[in-house]
Amino acid sequence: QVHLVESGGGLVQAGGSLRLSCAASGSIFSIRFMGWYRQAPGKQRELVATLTSGGSTNYAISVKDRFTISRDNAKNTVYLQMNSLKPEDTAVYYCRVVGSNDYWGQGTQVTVSS
Repeated sequence: QVHLVESGGGLVQAGGSLRLSCAASGSIFSIRFMGWYRQAPGKQRELVATLTSGGSTNYAISVKDRFTISRDNAKNTVYLQMNSLKPEDTAVYYCRVVGSNDYWGQGTQVTVSS
């Protein structure tokens, strides 16, 4: 069985940085893409960044040039480096891996204070 465990969230001041990690346990076959999504209170879950198996990336306009998605295949881990954080980045961040099945992590809270 596959589990995704996120870590790295927390409280940071505006302008600060955080790096989120998502470690996958178990075997995930035929990964198509890995990604990060977020959900702020009272809002729908939205895409933040994705990384395909071929290495292509896609970012939400609101985070482009501030966030970077990457992966370490040896560690079965995907990362989200978040720089120049803004209060509007406050949300629960979820990791997602799509392969033979669709897997989601439990989420990690990111709070950016002004």
